[in-house]
Amino acid sequence: MMETVQSRQQAAPGAPGAFAAFARFVLCGGGVGLASSFAVAALASWIPWALSNALITAASTLLATELHARFTFGAGGRATLRQHAQSAGSATAAYAVTCAAMLVLHQLVVTPGPILEQVVYLSASALTGVARYAVLRLVVFSRKHSKPATPARTAHPAPAPAPRPVPAALTRAAAPAGPAALCRAA
Repeated sequence: MMETVQSRQQAAPGAPGAFAAFARFVLCGGGVGLASSFAVAALASWIPWALSNALITAASTLLATELHARFTFGAGGRATLRQHAQSAGSATAAYAVTCAAMLVLHQLVVTPGPILEQVVYLSASALTGVARYAVLRLVVFSRKHSKPATPARTAHPAPAPAPRPVPAALTRAAAPAGPAALCRAA
């Protein structure tokens, strides 16, 4: 069991564990989500709520994806276009759930107060947030799909050592013998 944990830690160096990643997700994503809920409510006083939710969801998704790439999942850099696209897909599902929750609220309560709207919106956001965490961790920022933030160094072979000079005595002895040298040796 201990070997499995150590091998997983070695397989993904620098990647936070599930608990640490979830805590960072709650801080980054929850912080952006909380700010977004107030922004949606403020913007909805000027434009329709669904449009307000769509605009704020798009902006907050871009921001949250960058935060998750840099801090939450330890990707070590900016989010790639693929990660933004996949994150947008999960945010679209979250948007649909929050819109459905608000639609149901307005069907059940004719004129809900702003506090009840915030409670329903934040509850739907929290539920979709847990699902988004799973999608982001297992798919979007998975180590199988992510590319290294910096290019890997390639090992260059060491240059071959320069040939050592051959002593002069060896070069004379190895020189081919001419006919005069053969006559003397005989």
